[in-house]
Amino acid sequence: MKQHIERLAAISHRPYRRIIGLMSGTSLDGLDVALCRFTGAGKQTRVEVEAFATLPYDEHFKSEIRRVFAKKEIDFQHFTLLNVLIAERHAQIVNQFLIDEKISAEEIDLLASHGQTVFHAPRIFHGMPEYPNATLQIGDGDHLSMRTGIITISDFRQKHVAAGGEGAPLALYGDYLLFSRAGEERFLLNIGGIANFTYLPADGSPDRAFATDTGPGNTLIDAFARELFGVAYDENARIASNGRVDPLLLDLLKSEAFFEKPFPKTIGPELFSVEWVRTALRRLPKGNINPYDLVATLTRLSAETIAESVLIVVTQGTLRHLYLSGGGAHNPLIVNYLKELLPDWQLHSMDVLGVHGDAKEAVLFAALANETVAGYNEPGLRLGGVPLAGMGKISFPE
Repeated sequence: MKQHIERLAAISHRPYRRIIGLMSGTSLDGLDVALCRFTGAGKQTRVEVEAFATLPYDEHFKSEIRRVFAKKEIDFQHFTLLNVLIAERHAQIVNQFLIDEKISAEEIDLLASHGQTVFHAPRIFHGMPEYPNATLQIGDGDHLSMRTGIITISDFRQKHVAAGGEGAPLALYGDYLLFSRAGEERFLLNIGGIANFTYLPADGSPDRAFATDTGPGNTLIDAFARELFGVAYDENARIASNGRVDPLLLDLLKSEAFFEKPFPKTIGPELFSVEWVRTALRRLPKGNINPYDLVATLTRLSAETIAESVLIVVTQGTLRHLYLSGGGAHNPLIVNYLKELLPDWQLHSMDVLGVHGDAKEAVLFAALANETVAGYNEPGLRLGGVPLAGMGKISFPE
């Protein structure tokens, strides 16, 4: 073990670290791979994204994950095997990425793996006071390190849960380190399967910065695009644009108690599921609605709950900037709705901050790996009650 500690110490003292961040979200589109060059740590962190790619999953692999994803009852043998299968597949993707970029594994200091969330169970969802917050990501870090030959840092969310958090959103840490700017109140909005934003106050105070989920982003739109139209997602909002928002259904969906819970809060497709929508549909006097109208209504639901959430936080007299990332940032109808609902705001792509919006989450997990190895606990610098350093679990390739 001594040689491993010495190796980590050497990495921590290098003038820069090359770290590959991996992210696979609840939309199950594929694996985001971001090669990052980090200098510094803590509030002196700087990052350059050297290369980025999203490697899509094939339909069979997606179906294997969906057999356990957000389900309370599963085949436990399949689940156990999937923990290894996901790591093996991710390792194959990383190795191919390195070949494509003409980089050897020896040139990479760390691999930061988020893994695949399979169940997210904060108390706000499970409702059992005798049980704690919990979340579970699979895709074993030891297998990743052995198959790639790179020191792997994984399982980032457990430290946050152990410290009393809900395990999400973890974007706060990287967002605060990389994107805070004195004098500008920033909202960094990621519209993934679940939508979440990070609030960065203009005074840079870590005590006021926070991240929270707002509700569904793409998860319901994608689910009904698959079920009703046989497509993976509503590309360019073509389906929703051919429908009309049903105001009664929208009101029924927005009556969900989650939307009234205080910040910060997290949730997942465990609540915002196809069955959750069907329950609301059964309450409509006319029953089911036109499929196009349903997708249109779900699109409006995502936009309205996002806008209403950020408006809770704003202070008077500040210039408000909203930076968009995630798959939903490519949905023109969601973006237009946000412009309509937030007329006094300036909306930007994350790209203007130097990180492509599609790469942002993978970059943020790379930033957590950088903090795990090179960070230090600055006095008073705690976000969400958790110190910035030491959030991941380390696996060595030999």
